[in-house]
Parts: sequence; structure tokens; C-alpha cells
Amino acid sequence: MAVPSPEPRVARFEQMGYGMFIHWGLYAQLGQGEWVQHLRKIPMEEYAKLKDRFTADGFDGRAIARIARESGMKYITLTSRHHDGFSLYDTRGLSEHDAPHSPAGRDLVAELIEGCHAEGILPLFYHTTLDWFQPSFNDDFDAYLDYLHQSVEVLCTQYGDIGGLWFDGNWSKPDADWKEDRLYGMIRKHQPEAMIINNTGLGAKGSVGHPEIDSVTFEQGRPTPMDRDGMDKYIAAEMCQTFNRHWGIGAEDFNYMSPPQIIENLCACRKVGANYLLNVGPTAGGAIPDYESATLRRVGEWIAGQEQIIYGGKPSAVRGTGADFALEADGRLYLFVHNLSVGGDAHVTTGSGGAGPRGFTGVRRSVAAIHWLDNDEELAYTHDGDSGLLCIDATGYPYGVDRVVRVAEVR
Repeated sequence: MAVPSPEPRVARFEQMGYGMFIHWGLYAQLGQGEWVQHLRKIPMEEYAKLKDRFTADGFDGRAIARIARESGMKYITLTSRHHDGFSLYDTRGLSEHDAPHSPAGRDLVAELIEGCHAEGILPLFYHTTLDWFQPSFNDDFDAYLDYLHQSVEVLCTQYGDIGGLWFDGNWSKPDADWKEDRLYGMIRKHQPEAMIINNTGLGAKGSVGHPEIDSVTFEQGRPTPMDRDGMDKYIAAEMCQTFNRHWGIGAEDFNYMSPPQIIENLCACRKVGANYLLNVGPTAGGAIPDYESATLRRVGEWIAGQEQIIYGGKPSAVRGTGADFALEADGRLYLFVHNLSVGGDAHVTTGSGGAGPRGFTGVRRSVAAIHWLDNDEELAYTHDGDSGLLCIDATGYPYGVDRVVRVAEVR
């Protein structure tokens, strides 16, 4: 058996590596997460009145795309419609439960696409398949699927080329016939280069579904290596994760990740060749909170020091110890080293260890030199080509520096 070659759209997706997920809709006005209507059992007729207060007065598609670009992200996946059934795009007469029929009076998907194009970001669109607003979801499922497919066709035909569709909700009716052949066939007809992703949920991370699916999902969990040997097609992988404990904004959720946590998660994804889709929850008006944008930009500064390897690096057969790992890019080997200490003395730095020998196995190539990418410092090493064992003297950070994960190039 052999590993199939990826389709161009899949290869492009893998090379982007890192994207921004945006969960935003009516629920943001309540500031209690995106499932608030369902979990708090708010009657739909009451919840739907939030549309009358939906102004999107803080939403700026160009500004959001700029934050993504400055953060090292290459694509944005926006919730064009979430489970509450409210659409951020003009549904062209299918429903009035959308942004153009709210006080916002605007097609927010169109605005984001325009902003993405201006900033060199690829737009993708999350679209729910579960719908709490449409009675037909429970009363006449075939009629509901017609409505769903027509809604997706609007996205596929009214906005030019898009990066992909990211579906979520089939897990709500696991035994139903979702008519995926028809849905995906329509997408391929109108958007042949678009990624098709359908989230398998928290209970089935990494599961391969319909043959047209281009990437598996790992929701809220670090991805595992994909065994593509013998597959009919090459399938990518993506981990999606919340910034704190909610997808939609939680005004009282202070449990945010820090830049080191995000860097380590990004590295864990790229180690196995998976993308990292990190979520932000905009405010009621549609702006990304300052803390989130500042944190993302800080991570972007780290990426800038090794961006070609983060985006273009491929998983390697070389293995490190602990969290350490290797990627290969342009014929060269790159070592990702964690938990290094900061130089100083006992009066100013805390902790000890971290620096010193680090071992990697499976290094069968010749080694002429090894250096840190951030300061070009040459590293001492020993290498046994027969056994493939490489041991480097991983010097710690100079005082004033801590990059969380440090990258060395093997020449």
C-alpha cells in the first residue's frame, strides 16, 4: 500500500497551518457562550428578538483579517450560520432570520471576504447542519435539508471563490440520511477548489467520514498522527480549539490561554502535520476583544522567527524525547526543543536544568552543523549515522529571552 498524493486544495490547506475560527452571532449579545439559547432553555420566540438589537457596530472585516495576518494566521473560518439559525449572510429570500434583515442591515460574510482578500487571508465558512430555529429540522427533515442545501448554495454562488465549507451538527442526528452526496456534489460543482470539512464532534475526534471530506477534525483535543497508508484519497487534519472555555464570547470566562500555551498547541499540531484552528469570540458588536488580539499578535511574533518551517514543514521520522520533535522542509531537518532554561544567576532567575543534552533518533542523514534559528548560535553535537542517534548540546536562552519552543536547523 502507499500514501496517496493530496489534491491541490488539500496541499494548500496543509501549508497554511494556522487559522482563526470566529464564533459570532446573536448569542454574543448575551455574553454567555454560543449554546446559551439551548442550555438556558430560552424560548425561541424570545431569543429571536435579539435580532432586533443586532447592530454589528463593531464589526470590521478588514480589521479582523488584519489581526489574523499579524498573528501569523493564513485563513479565517467564520460562523456564517450557527445552531440558532441566524445567518450572517444574505440568504436571498430563504429566510429573514439574517443580518441584512437586522438593524445591521449588512451582509457580514461579504464584508469579511472583502477584508480577507485585502489582507491576503483565505476565507472559509462554518455552516451549521443542526438548526434550532427552523421547525422543519424536527418536523419535516427532507424539507429542512432542501433549505439547508439552498442556503449553502448561496454561499457557493454569490461570493466568488471561497476556501471551504466547515459543517457542524450531523452528530445531532447520527442515524439520519443527511443526503451528503447531494450537498457535497453541489459544492464541488460550484467551488471545486473549496475544502469540505464536517466536524465529527467531541466524541469522534479524527474520524474519517464521507469520501468527499477533505479534512478530519479534532475538536478540543490534540491531534494524533494520520495513517494514510492505503487510503483512497489524502485527507488533512485540523484541531479546533477555544481561546477560553467557550466558542462564543463568555463575558465571565477569564480562563484564557496564554501565548506559551498557544505556541505549544500549534507545535503539537504541526508535529503531526495537522492545522491549528484557534477560536475567538467577538463582542456583541463584532470586534475581537483586545486581550485576544494582543495575545494572538504575540504568538505571531514567535511564528515570524520560523514561519517557513511552521507553514511548510512536514512531519519527520526523526523522534525526540518528551515534547521535542522534528520537521523537514526544503530538504533540511529542524529540531523543535521545549523547556529550556534562561541564563542568569540565582538572584534573578528561577529554576534550573532545561539546558543540556537532547537526544533525537532516526537521523540517518549526514550532519555538518547545527544552529539555533533565533540567534544563529552553533551547537555542539554528536551523531552516530549507523544508529541514527543525534545528541545536541541544547544551550539555554540568554538572559532576556524565552521563546517557549526553540528551533534548531540541522545542516
